[in-house]
Amino acid sequence: MVAELERRYPPVWAEDWDRVGLVLGEPSAPVRRVLCVVDVVPETVAEALAAGVDMIVAHHPLLLRGVSSVAPTTYKGRIVHQLIRAGVALYVAHTNADVAAPGVSDALAARFGLTGLRPLHPAAPGSPAYGPGRGIGRIGELPRSMTLAELTRHAAAVLPATSWGVRAAGDPGRTVRTLAVSGGSGDAFLADAAAAGVDAFLTADLRHHPAGENLAAEGPALLDAAHWATERPWLDDLAALLRETPGVETLVSDLDTDPWTVHAATPAVDDKEPRP
Repeated sequence: MVAELERRYPPVWAEDWDRVGLVLGEPSAPVRRVLCVVDVVPETVAEALAAGVDMIVAHHPLLLRGVSSVAPTTYKGRIVHQLIRAGVALYVAHTNADVAAPGVSDALAARFGLTGLRPLHPAAPGSPAYGPGRGIGRIGELPRSMTLAELTRHAAAVLPATSWGVRAAGDPGRTVRTLAVSGGSGDAFLADAAAAGVDAFLTADLRHHPAGENLAAEGPALLDAAHWATERPWLDDLAALLRETPGVETLVSDLDTDPWTVHAATPAVDDKEPRP
């Protein structure tokens, strides 16, 4: 199982700061059932244990930053102890899955039916990930033109549901035909989207000042979705890959692990009660 994952998502493709690969488990242990998740959190671990899986394959690392202890007095330590006691392995494919082709953003682009895909931020020549189609994000053509307002509603319908939903920045009537997408946090690639001349860029975790500066510079319209929702589509592709291994059953977690759980829209101006 590890060999198949590393064939499709080589660890050397990951960013230097990333922590990918086998985190827990014996490399030679048999794997018959796998759960694919975005986040390794108590809820997805409980789901894995209830399903009796042998391995969790996650997108986000459990132990991204250095730790001096995995004592069960911390929630990450408790997860490590739970998985070891249950004999459940943990494997992570993060930025190496982001740059892969197909990878995380290809699955996101498929939700919008984008065609003519190319990387938003291609892997640099000479880098381990350099190769045809590889890089962060994807740019493509929508099946039909939409206004930004229509595209925002469409995005909310085709992406996994979250309390966050989808918000957009720009003229609601702006016509969008070329769309850039990037799973996960993507405001580092605003300049790439602007340089590519796309009509709109959909990603997650957009910040106030970079978004405002992009619009002031007449950059693309922006759509900001929940981080989890932009990466959950990839789990279906991951599960399909793992099913190619004979005798392996794959499950996909649909537990919404986005931390934002409540959303309230501001009342329309006309609906607000006048101040005394």
